[in-house]
Amino acid sequence: MADFAISPPEVISVPTASGARFPVRRVYCIGRNYAAHAIEMGHDPDREPPFFFQKNPDNLDASGEFPYPPHSSDVHYEVELAVALKSGGANISVADAMSHVWGYAISLDMTRRDLQGEMKKMGRPWEIGKAFERSAPISPLVPIEQSGPLDEGRIELHVNGEPKQDGDLNQMIWKVPEMISYLSEYFELAAGDVILSGTPSGVGSIVKGDIMLAKIDGLNDFEVKVV
Repeated sequence: MADFAISPPEVISVPTASGARFPVRRVYCIGRNYAAHAIEMGHDPDREPPFFFQKNPDNLDASGEFPYPPHSSDVHYEVELAVALKSGGANISVADAMSHVWGYAISLDMTRRDLQGEMKKMGRPWEIGKAFERSAPISPLVPIEQSGPLDEGRIELHVNGEPKQDGDLNQMIWKVPEMISYLSEYFELAAGDVILSGTPSGVGSIVKGDIMLAKIDGLNDFEVKVV
């Protein structure tokens, strides 16, 4: 048995629909993967090589509450399909990519937009705006055997009952198999990796007390309260 200098940290995991826990290794997020969202953020939506940033595994939070983070006065919601992998590897082909998918969940890529904007202006990484504590609320994972492949279907977000985001998974510029294949060219993917697949247009600010209701066809609705 290894002799650790300190007590090892706990294994980060998220719930599944069956009640078992899914251990999380890494969290990859694709940026600007819906054309309308790319446009609203001031970018060209033409298909170009995808880009990714990372959140930390313990940023995933299934509690149903989102604590408003410090050092920001402009926190945005972004509803996304989360894809959980059961296996991985390097240089995975598009044709084989879906064989590595364990299942799906609804997630929110919460963003300190003001801090992200400051980092963009200075040409610095985005982590301070993206990878803060509990910045990725996530619903219980549903195995692909239960949901089927989610390559189309409505994705939407309501805040306090008012529709804010409304799109379709088939509007993703880079589809799930392509994301997995592309990532595997630069990183060795493995079981426990989670990919957040981008958000449709309509992102906006939240305040304490807001109720966010996220929906994706084929998955159970996911409600998160801002506290």
